[in-house]
Amino acid sequence: MNPCPRGIDEILFAARSRLRRLDPEATHVAHRAGAVLVDIRPAAQRAASGEIPGALIVERNVLEWRFDPRAASRLPVAAYDLPVIVFCQEGYTSSLAAASLLDLGVWKATDLAGGFVAWRAAGLPAFGPTALYPPSPVPALL
Repeated sequence: MNPCPRGIDEILFAARSRLRRLDPEATHVAHRAGAVLVDIRPAAQRAASGEIPGALIVERNVLEWRFDPRAASRLPVAAYDLPVIVFCQEGYTSSLAAASLLDLGVWKATDLAGGFVAWRAAGLPAFGPTALYPPSPVPALL
């Protein structure tokens, strides 16, 4: 057993100290220049909040398998020198995910500081939100 476990704040700080995090505008410029923008949020969160056009959707639970160049289930774009910018809703989970990609050797991985919330607040292109289910019909009033 680890005699001195770290809390999530320490783990997050360590992850972020290894990243060159990008603000929304720098992320937008990097994406337009060819960086792969990766949305790791679950489907329900994307539907409720919206999406960034052109972002690759790879939910968090399979991220490492899709971007490890050695993995059988990797994406065709997976490469050690691939510029990858991961984002989540507010920029916490994405920091941990981007650090995990660094551990795999994807050395240009980073994340979007502030996540989708910051992207939307910056007025950058976004779709949605969209309804997960079609609205219920409203009965006609007589």
